[in-house]
Amino acid sequence: MTKIVPNAFKATLKNNETQIGLWLGMANSYSAEMVATVGYDWLLIDAEHAPNNVKTVLQQLQALAPYQMQGFSHPVVRPPIGDVALIKQYLDVGVQTLLIPMVESAEQAQTLVDAMRYPPEGIRGVGSALARASLWNSVEDYLNKANDEMCLLVQVENLAGLNNIEEIVALEGIDGVFIGPADLSASMGHRGNPSHPEVQAAIAKTVKIVREAGKAAGILYADPKQAQAYIDMGFNFVAVGVDTTLLVKACRQLLGQFKVSEKPVDLKPSVY
Repeated sequence: MTKIVPNAFKATLKNNETQIGLWLGMANSYSAEMVATVGYDWLLIDAEHAPNNVKTVLQQLQALAPYQMQGFSHPVVRPPIGDVALIKQYLDVGVQTLLIPMVESAEQAQTLVDAMRYPPEGIRGVGSALARASLWNSVEDYLNKANDEMCLLVQVENLAGLNNIEEIVALEGIDGVFIGPADLSASMGHRGNPSHPEVQAAIAKTVKIVREAGKAAGILYADPKQAQAYIDMGFNFVAVGVDTTLLVKACRQLLGQFKVSEKPVDLKPSVY
């Protein structure tokens, strides 16, 4: 029998060590493996805004697995919605860490906590004989050990979520809170301007509440200077770029060395 793979990312967050990540939006296992060789602490497989489904997420998990075993490139998956049935599918294909978008209340967050756990602690359906997560019942005592290795990160990205942040972070089973600056700025009336002072003040207030509750705090920002500012602010899992953006920007800059473009490369600081 094989022993369960411990969730090193979850353990590191508990030790208050900063984890640097990158967003994966290409929905492709080959490009995911290429990025995995670089050495980011975590890689976010996006199924909310990128064209992923359970099967393509599985393929990327398989590509990342050898690097995860070496202690880096831990896969985090963002589903399109915090649906109980969908969470079950992601956990069964081997996801240990989920980032759930648009969490607005403690009641919603509690449902997500329950969905991450087998009964009696939760409501995750038991079907490990069919699951890659248990290596098809080859992992020793998987049903009794799985709950402890699940990591739930909830994304708070609008005013409703911010208004309920203290109740959300008080829940046992919430491992971290991720602030979505793009959606947050839109909900605050500053769409496309996450650098607005009101948005930045809300982010600073929220990260303080999250960290004082003993939970991890995360954010995505593709501008290095601002990403470092967020680390200094107290965020301890920070994504510093997106694969699609990096590819397009690099291609534009290379072309610009040989051909004048009517559309200049946008080098402004950006969330993505």
